[in-house]
Amino acid sequence: MVAADQVKIVGKKQVQSVTIKLLTMGGTIDKDYFDSLSEYKVVESVLADEIARIGIAEKFDVEPICYKDSLEITAEDRENLKSAIEACPHKNILVSHGTDTMVETATFLEGITGKTIVLFGAMRPLRFKDTDGLFNAAFAIGALKSSKQGVYVAMSCQLFSPDQVVKNRAESRFELK
Repeated sequence: MVAADQVKIVGKKQVQSVTIKLLTMGGTIDKDYFDSLSEYKVVESVLADEIARIGIAEKFDVEPICYKDSLEITAEDRENLKSAIEACPHKNILVSHGTDTMVETATFLEGITGKTIVLFGAMRPLRFKDTDGLFNAAFAIGALKSSKQGVYVAMSCQLFSPDQVVKNRAESRFELK
């Protein structure tokens, strides 16, 4: 039986709302600029609040794994992420991640079965007016809801398999290899 708060009405049709696990790893999407220090730092994520602000009705269960730039993510951090995904009762998993090593982490997660896992991030911090982070998050949610089980990278308005994507730093986008 589906609880009343898990059902939303679309036209005259009832659609079950699915809880999405959001695991945060840090990265540019969660960076903020500290003027007194003249540098960017990864801070606590505001992603779930921003997603709710734009009217996406899904429920999110948010769990931070680490607060790091992706160049600082270690094998232990990836193991912690994998363990959190495997232990999670939810089948739909979003992972916010820095863009520099996102593909490496997605490749590491490919052995997980029974879940749909979508990694996404941003080239500019979520707190900035010109961020691509909120768009990428919304695109990743749509991809998560419409994709079969597996591991994906959702960036640059495209959904990629980890073995078919590369970050093009010069063009600030992700593209097919």
